Amino acid sequence: MATIHIQCVGDKALLPQSELEHLIELAQRAETMTVQRQKDDVPTLGTMHLIEQGGAFGFRKEDGEDIYSVNDGEPV
Repeated sequence: MATIHIQCVGDKALLPQSELEHLIELAQRAETMTVQRQKDDVPTLGTMHLIEQGGAFGFRKEDGEDIYSVNDGEPV
């Protein structure tokens, strides 16, 4: 018996690449099949760049004062 770890996001399922390959291998033993892979419409780095350039977080730069200090991450 094999265990497949899947994370659901909306109506889609995410699973590790190695487990996907194992599922494809098992399915191909039963019948000939074609795998169609869909790539992200907007890569993560592109999305991050869009957010940075979009201006939605511009208020953080305008204030001029840092919200956090170097010591905020230290244990109390």
